[in-house]
Amino acid sequence: MSFLTYCHNLTRRAKTNFYYAFVFLPRPKREAIFAAYAFSRHTDDLVDARAEGDPSESLARWRAELDACYDGRPLHPITRRLAEALRQFPIPKQLFRDLIDGVEMDLTTRRYETFEALYEYCYRVAAVIGLICIEIFGYTNPRARDYAVSLGIALQLTNILRDLRADAEQDRIYLPREDLLRFGVTEDDLRAPRCNDALRALMAFECGRARDYYARAAALLPREDRTLLFSAEIMGHIYYRLLEKIERRPHDVFTRRVALSTPRKFGIALGLWAKSKVQG
Repeated sequence: MSFLTYCHNLTRRAKTNFYYAFVFLPRPKREAIFAAYAFSRHTDDLVDARAEGDPSESLARWRAELDACYDGRPLHPITRRLAEALRQFPIPKQLFRDLIDGVEMDLTTRRYETFEALYEYCYRVAAVIGLICIEIFGYTNPRARDYAVSLGIALQLTNILRDLRADAEQDRIYLPREDLLRFGVTEDDLRAPRCNDALRALMAFECGRARDYYARAAALLPREDRTLLFSAEIMGHIYYRLLEKIERRPHDVFTRRVALSTPRKFGIALGLWAKSKVQG
């Protein structure tokens, strides 16, 4: 199996919403994105509850493998493919190190007192991925980096809302404690298969915060870079539709995994890709 096929299969098996943003990219960018996403996915898997060995030691070895990748001596299939991508797309190593640091936070932090504390986590595990992606997509206006950060925060907040009960059952509460106190919601409420009035009010507030970050991203997207960044727009639109679905039926979060259908996601991706071709 080639390194590219390995990374491609890993991305596709994940059934990620991101996959639909990648498929319309030109081949060199698509292959680089598959490699970067595979790195991200593997990093996350290292701290998964089902992972073998000490997660801290696994992450330390993965940091060393990242250094080896940038030094031109990678050993892992993912970093070998990433090293090839880096020859064409010189992504700063610090972004990947920030990503590893963010994933490592899940080993030590299970509660966030304030949104400011949660923001740091969201930045490392999501906004950083956006910053990696735009180095591959390409951009001309530096404001695109601010766009990538705001969009990444919006996407991660949407993920947190979608996985609220599942995370709580794993004793991970990402919503800030200050927000739970403000609305009178207990941690047990987050684990219950129901949605009471206090929880609905909390969900509305958190959805509104996510909406604000989608709006910030839209305002920051440089007009001259829209054609280059159409894949990022696809990501944003898919996750925004997911957020809308959560807003309409917040109780679904506590009974099943909320998701968009494959045809819906592909339709969004196809429409935005076609629009970018017309604009280009």
